[in-house]
Amino acid sequence: MKRLSLITFLALASLAWLAIGANQSTHAASATRQVAPLQLEEQIPVPGVAGRLDHCSADFKRRRLFLSALGNNTVEVIDTFAGRVVQSIRGLNLPQGVLYVPDVDKLFVANAGDGSVKIFDGSTYALRKTLEIGEDPDNLRYDPVLRRVFVGYGEEDGGIAMIDPAREERVGPTFKTDGHPESFQIDSSADHLYVNVPDAGTVVESIDLKTERLQKWPQKGLGQNYAMAFDPNSHRIFSVARKPPMLVVLDTQTGKEVTRMPVAGECDDVFFDAARKRIYVIGAEGFISVVQQKDPDHYELVASVPSTIGVKTGFFYEKRDRLYVGVPAKANDPAQVWTYEAQD
Repeated sequence: MKRLSLITFLALASLAWLAIGANQSTHAASATRQVAPLQLEEQIPVPGVAGRLDHCSADFKRRRLFLSALGNNTVEVIDTFAGRVVQSIRGLNLPQGVLYVPDVDKLFVANAGDGSVKIFDGSTYALRKTLEIGEDPDNLRYDPVLRRVFVGYGEEDGGIAMIDPAREERVGPTFKTDGHPESFQIDSSADHLYVNVPDAGTVVESIDLKTERLQKWPQKGLGQNYAMAFDPNSHRIFSVARKPPMLVVLDTQTGKEVTRMPVAGECDDVFFDAARKRIYVIGAEGFISVVQQKDPDHYELVASVPSTIGVKTGFFYEKRDRLYVGVPAKANDPAQVWTYEAQD
């Protein structure tokens, strides 16, 4: 009887140990699955700033983030390591696009109110020059191969103008679009611009930089395609429409639609995380859609990361795995910049 009891005891103990181990493994796997692809790390206050927030840029060397406070007529300069505003650039007129160009250590700001692009010193933020561009200048991009700053502007007579950042002069030609250009991307390896033009019936316009030839790639059944990101390695454009909220993937070599899927609404900025093959869609509905690129033709919505109502612009700093988003002021809460850390 004693021998049987001992064997029975050992068997029961082994079963209990296996059950505990299995339970712990299940909990560990569950915890792993629950880790969001973006983790909120810091909330930086931006005091004294009211109204709409627009696009961002960054000076990696000085660890500075630039936030266009359109409703406040300022650009806020934020030390991302100290977690505070270090300067407010004033004298602006509805600033929309903002772009820091490290090659020349200058900051470019597109002002919708007076049709100008103002150029500031990248160290002191002193105004260097004001260029007259045209009606409603908005998004800014820099191509280090072509060494040109591109700026979208205009309404019915829209286009993309070029600026020589070293000479601080507008240079030709201007690439015409069929309406106001929203977000756009530059593919210098293929000598092309890809431009979201909602005024032209919700299309992406592909413009040859050498011949200025324009092609239209329609996004059927959609409206208000504002945000755009680009994966040059797979030749894929990621265009986000608002009506209805939809991410559309386009093949830049053929212009054909690869796929589409519902995402966060009221998006104004979208970013491609090349290291993780992810797309971050910032939507004003209160969350960030995270889409995984399985391969150039297949995509999956993997998470809807909470933010807050009204957040729709930001900046992805790939070298630090950080996504910064602008949070407008509400009631007694000041404007803020929230920092998300990308998780593997």
